[in-house]
Amino acid sequence: MIYTINETLTPVKGDAFAANGKPFVAILTKSEWKERRDRFDMGIEIDPEESEIVFTKAEVNYDSITGTFSIPNRDDFSQKDTTFAFALDEKGIVFIDDSGMVSRIVGQIQNEKKWRMPSLERFIYDFLDRLVSGDQQLLSRYEWELYGMENIITRDEELFGVDRVNDIRGDVRDLHNHYEQLLDMAEILEENENNFFKKNNLRYFRLFANRIERLRDTSAGISEYTMQIRDLYKMHLDIKQNNIMTILTAVTTIFMPLTLIVGWYGMNFRYMPELEYRWSYPILAVLSIIIVGINIYVFKKKKWM
Repeated sequence: MIYTINETLTPVKGDAFAANGKPFVAILTKSEWKERRDRFDMGIEIDPEESEIVFTKAEVNYDSITGTFSIPNRDDFSQKDTTFAFALDEKGIVFIDDSGMVSRIVGQIQNEKKWRMPSLERFIYDFLDRLVSGDQQLLSRYEWELYGMENIITRDEELFGVDRVNDIRGDVRDLHNHYEQLLDMAEILEENENNFFKKNNLRYFRLFANRIERLRDTSAGISEYTMQIRDLYKMHLDIKQNNIMTILTAVTTIFMPLTLIVGWYGMNFRYMPELEYRWSYPILAVLSIIIVGINIYVFKKKKWM
């Protein structure tokens, strides 16, 4: 599909886009690109393979800018990234995409955007902006989820799952890397080495770069927050273990005198007068209760338990 950039994106048929002198947007599959690449006169040979696209990047050539996009799946970051390639010059931009993502985004722009001052730069800005359109809300959800986990830990509830923290950290790391790559692309476009873009319109790329910087900083902050949550959880576990050890130590210490008594009268000496005394058992029972009571009193007074 090919569009010309007017107040809205206007579909054109055949090679009519080359005659009207207006910037164009072309969306081709890999097979269509191989058949029609000469009609776009960009002087480049690119044959993108999905398996070879692993980064979002842009490269400046003699008479074109080429590059690739690798877009993380926001619904499931464990899934394979959506990938496609592009080539552009002062006449327009060609997307080479078999995934359908570009057609979907361009269709949204066509239906929702009407430009007062249409230009190739404005279209590229809107396209790039669509790639991260829901990311601020996604990062906010992650932040609130981590805040809820922090409250669970501090309230000593049993609903906390450290695996979820690791998942969020992994997702945010992928987003952070993606933002770094988009920022590099925006800077290359803003540099305008080949003078493909009007100087007055370079502000669009700066606006996009500023937005990506904010998203990158937010993702970095959330990544740091996940580390703080993990440290808080570990500290909470250490405190619980210390409390358990304190209780066990106190119990052991309280009943240690009784252990001594048991050991003393467990000796198999033949002549132990207490063994024949009628009141030995109740006396030892009362003595044991008194010893335990004194130990508990001392421990509480010293605030050891």
